[in-house]
Amino acid sequence: MDFDRALELFEPVLGFEVHVELSTRTKMFLEAPNVFGAEPNTAIAPVDVGLPGSLPVVNEQAVRYSISLGLALGCSIAESSRFARKNYFYPDLAKNYQISQYDEPIAFDGEVEVELEDGRLFTVPIERAHMEEDAGKLTHVGGATGRIHGAEFSLVDYNRAGVPLVEIVTRPIVGAGRDAPELARAYVATIRDIVRALGVSEARMERGNLRCDANVSLRPHGQRELGTRTETKNVNSFRSVERAVRYEIQRQAAILADGGTIVQETRHWHEDTGTTSPGRPKSDADDYRYFPEPDLVPVVPSRALVEELRAALPEAPAAMRRRLKAEWGFTDAEFRDVVNAGLLSEIAETVREGAAPFQARKWWTGEIARIANAREVEPGSLVAPQHVSELIALVESGELTDRLARQVLEAVIDGEGAPHEVVESRGLAVVSDDGALLAAIDEALAAQPDVLDKIRDGKVQAAGAIIGAVMKAMGGSADAARVRELVLERARG
Repeated sequence: MDFDRALELFEPVLGFEVHVELSTRTKMFLEAPNVFGAEPNTAIAPVDVGLPGSLPVVNEQAVRYSISLGLALGCSIAESSRFARKNYFYPDLAKNYQISQYDEPIAFDGEVEVELEDGRLFTVPIERAHMEEDAGKLTHVGGATGRIHGAEFSLVDYNRAGVPLVEIVTRPIVGAGRDAPELARAYVATIRDIVRALGVSEARMERGNLRCDANVSLRPHGQRELGTRTETKNVNSFRSVERAVRYEIQRQAAILADGGTIVQETRHWHEDTGTTSPGRPKSDADDYRYFPEPDLVPVVPSRALVEELRAALPEAPAAMRRRLKAEWGFTDAEFRDVVNAGLLSEIAETVREGAAPFQARKWWTGEIARIANAREVEPGSLVAPQHVSELIALVESGELTDRLARQVLEAVIDGEGAPHEVVESRGLAVVSDDGALLAAIDEALAAQPDVLDKIRDGKVQAAGAIIGAVMKAMGGSADAARVRELVLERARG
């Protein structure tokens, strides 16, 4: 159904469950390393794979990170919270239950201010933020979709099992109307900004550090009772979250308008088609048979610890955006482009490393974004802000032209080292030695002897032919401005 027609008939109600992997040194319940990209099944401990007799021990840093995140979400911090066993069979949770929190979460009753593209603010109510462990990762081999259906076999990697997670659960979000898809995107981006500012997670969606389950239901306008919801699982980009919510609104509206009913279920998002497909019936809490984790005592943070962490909270994302826009001197359109591209934190960090704001914006929204689009990855996964700042400094100092800087950037992205290392290893620095430049100029003039006469006759633009020849001869490493000066000096005799 057309999106506008769907909104004429029904009111969308949203809900989000955002999982944030915490960047602790070790896992949630035992001292296995918390690393990304290790060889499969090498970063594991007995608790991760459910070995008999293994006992969990709570990661103190994960608790501190969770409290900080709860405070940044405007939540109250529980004087005592308890872990529970969430029982279900998944092949990537070898002990057949997940250690999570159920009726006693560490943080509850908060709210987050989310800024939409046009500057309007929307308050998203937070029900809870609770600690838990992540599951492992399944790879389905064979078949066309990468999912279990049609696969020949599946491989399981337990490296991710036991990684500390905080799950942030909203209350039902009403009143978004046609802004619902944009609000979905902006909310997840806001959570990303919060956890990065806190330093508790890298929050890289392409790595699964930040994952969103998007709940959508519809109800006729004026009806108080909520409709049946669906939960689109593990959507892994801001754009996809927005598209998935829009699609579900249209899909559900078409079914309801035709007299059908919505099935409460999980759904899979398909990036290639922009559609969702059924997953499994959505279980209620009773189906998980929660009970208190018998091997762990309650978490009882002191008031002194909570206040210490509260005092260390960074600036709220919406306030930070308003401040940065004023400090950087960007127009509304320029700043909106940065925010919509999801590059605010990268540009802010590049500026903190010493780059000018406009130069930082130019490189991140230009060349880096172009390469990211071509490689179908997030720009922030390609290059570190300190390397972008160093690259800008090399251009500003005249050691690199923009053309050479683009070559250096690609080499940095491909793992050849920091910008100065690439410049040295590839010999890409701008040639500023007048002797070398004059030799190249004289060679070019010998091939085009009429150029000097043209310049002397007032046709200064004729120097462009010599400049181009010198730049080509020197592989783009000449300082074009200096070449022009030397050519004009030759013409003056």
